Formats: sequence, structure tokens, C-alpha cells
Amino acid sequence: MSDVNDPCLGCAIVRGEVHPPGGVLARAPGLVLHGVASPSPVPGWVVLTSAQHVRGWYDLDATAARELGPFAARVMRAQREVLGAEHVYAFAIGDVLRHFHLHLVPRFADTPAHLRGRGAFDAAPAEHLPPETLEAAARRLAAALVG
Repeated sequence: MSDVNDPCLGCAIVRGEVHPPGGVLARAPGLVLHGVASPSPVPGWVVLTSAQHVRGWYDLDATAARELGPFAARVMRAQREVLGAEHVYAFAIGDVLRHFHLHLVPRFADTPAHLRGRGAFDAAPAEHLPPETLEAAARRLAAALVG
């Protein structure tokens, strides 16, 4: 099993060397928004990550901490408006990467009950969407966040 921290996956995404669906979708001081870097059963699942190595929300510098709430709210509104999500979950788990990351996972009217909430993380491989579907949703979000 490979270690996502050696070399650091978070740093590679921030620098644009690793391209999750849509690549880097938006930036705010100290923060980067990108598509989830693993297979997903939900279109528009994105991650707000710290630009620097910090373990948790509590380690963000003052600028990034100030930006986090408004930036997350803006993204969640776009997930609802542009993608038609009826709700957006926010998860800051912090067990794997050495970068703070906040998963913003949309829920749609047709999202099966077992994939709602934390269940989205436990989707079976057959439930993962094609990369093109994830890429298209990420690009729609990026376009909505410009400006």
C-alpha cells in the first residue's frame, strides 16, 4: 500500500502536479478547492484543502481560518445552484493526509439512502461514477466560482 504522504498528495494537488477531477477549481488565501482525488459515487464532491502542511482546522493560519467559512459557504451554494444538490455535507476527518481537508459532498434528490451522509465514503466500486461525469461536474463548479 502506498503512502499518500510520501510524496505528499496534498502538495502535488496544490502545485497542479496531480489532477483530480477538474484539477484545482478555485483558490482562496491559504486554501485550494479540488475534486475528490479518489473514485466517487457523487458528482460535484470536492475538497477544500490547506495550501500548507497542517493537520487540522485548528492548525490553519489566521488568514486561511478567516477564509475557510466564507469560501466553503460559497462552494456549497454553487453545488446547490449549479449542480442541483438539495443539501451539502461537510466532513473534516483528518486521518490520512498531512493537509487539512474539508470534504464538501452534495446530496441529490436521487442519492440512494446508503450513499447519503458518511455513506458516500463507503460506496461499492460499481457505484463509482465515470471520470467524465466527475470532471464535468467539477468544471461546472469551477465556472460558477469564477469572479
